Amino acid sequence: MGVRQVIKNLDAFPRAEEHLLQKTQSGAVGKCLLIVDSLMFIRVCVCVFTWMDTMYSLSLSPSFVCLVSIAGLLIMATLFVHELTYYISTYTVHEMAVDLKRGETLPIHINMSFPSLPCQVLSVDAIDMSGKHEVDLDTNIWKLRLSREGVIIGTEFLSDLVEKGHTSHKHGNETDHHEKVHLEKFDDEADTMIKKVKQALANGEGCRVYGVLDVQRVAGNFHISVHGLNIFVAQMIFEGASHVNVSHVIHDLSFGPKYPGLHNPLDETARILHAASGTFKYYIKIVPTEYKYISKEVLPTNQFSVTEYFSPMNEYDRTWPAVYFLYDLSPITVTIKEERRSFLHFVTRLCAVLGGTFALTGMLDRWMFRFLDSMTKSNPRRSMR
Repeated sequence: MGVRQVIKNLDAFPRAEEHLLQKTQSGAVGKCLLIVDSLMFIRVCVCVFTWMDTMYSLSLSPSFVCLVSIAGLLIMATLFVHELTYYISTYTVHEMAVDLKRGETLPIHINMSFPSLPCQVLSVDAIDMSGKHEVDLDTNIWKLRLSREGVIIGTEFLSDLVEKGHTSHKHGNETDHHEKVHLEKFDDEADTMIKKVKQALANGEGCRVYGVLDVQRVAGNFHISVHGLNIFVAQMIFEGASHVNVSHVIHDLSFGPKYPGLHNPLDETARILHAASGTFKYYIKIVPTEYKYISKEVLPTNQFSVTEYFSPMNEYDRTWPAVYFLYDLSPITVTIKEERRSFLHFVTRLCAVLGGTFALTGMLDRWMFRFLDSMTKSNPRRSMR
């Protein structure tokens, strides 16, 4: 072969091999990932061999070498468990969109205690923005009689105490009061009830109200009060609105089932009055929510925010104390989705932490060897002994 042929065959920029020019399904992305994983594996292997070579080459005592090995294994095991737990655990992603639901009902879960009011005088009412009652037929509410110490002493169904009309709430019309004085008389049942309620008040009896109200998905309110009583019966029992103590404890108030991580702001809220009386108002903003589990199961529910206001009573007020919950719905719905991290992310983090542990252990051994070696050379006589 002549010099001319050699120069002709010389290629300063060699071409790629034929099998590398064939197009695959994964394309260059799969090859890049394979190259990255291969480089990380080579890095870990180099760290392992470096660590093993350092361990064998060190003139350290076997106990120290064993201690460093055990410490390195413990660190790697701990990091592996942490990364595995991090990979198995799920995280949530929040998305927002316009609420398109129509014609559905809104469940209201109530669980409250009134330590200063007997069950005989409590009533529940729910009204939507048009003034129409939506709970007359679908009410499932119970009441529990409580002793002064909070012990349950009786149970009673409360559906008969749900008010059927809104006009009975206006107890302050003095003209109507005087007209009814001449038209109504207290019968034996009213007298018996007054005696029982007064006896219950003297014994410090309270009441716990719990259950579910199903209302329309429109703005409205519900409240718990003594409005279900006849105005004259209420006057005979309490001797004025200023003596009605609506102290209460909200054990649970929600607008749907609970999902993981949900915290209702009114749970375990206590409002106790000692020397005054008044009306509590809770202004609630309900946010429709959907929770999607990792298993693709969807849980429709609601979360809410709240602000509260207390209006104290005075002797000239014509209204009676109550606990109001005024709610409105947000036009935005929130979707919460559970997701899990990718397996490639888990492998990458695992290789990084294990490789770093190998490298750190090798560096520690090398530093200790150099330190002890320098100490030995600086004290030759001590080493001879």
